[in-house]
Amino acid sequence: MTKRMTAAESKPFKLALLELRARLRGDVSALANEALRTSAAANSSGSSSMPIHMADLGSDAFEQEFTLSLMASEEDTLGAVERALERIRLRTFGACEECGGVITKKRLAAIPFADLCIRCAEASEGGGSSHMPRRPR
Repeated sequence: MTKRMTAAESKPFKLALLELRARLRGDVSALANEALRTSAAANSSGSSSMPIHMADLGSDAFEQEFTLSLMASEEDTLGAVERALERIRLRTFGACEECGGVITKKRLAAIPFADLCIRCAEASEGGGSSHMPRRPR
């Protein structure tokens, strides 16, 4: 059985996650506003007599798609942060969800919402095939 992280040990991670959640919520809101602003500008029937160039339309579409892609990525990270906060509440934070082993504090300091230990993360990303277990000495 894995040693559980105490409330005192998880407190700095909880604070970091809460700060990250607040920043991500702001980022997602800003990106949504930008996407809506770009969409509204593209759909407005401006009274300008300037002709619309096809390259401008392509650039606008690319910018909007890029913004929406960033927003989706931020929302995915926000979901991971929410799940990490739930693991803190359930006192399972710091335990690998794959193998049950310990996620090192060094890894959690870098990625506070990490839910896999290094070994399981590498395996899930396809890097596990090159990782051979050590033979006992």
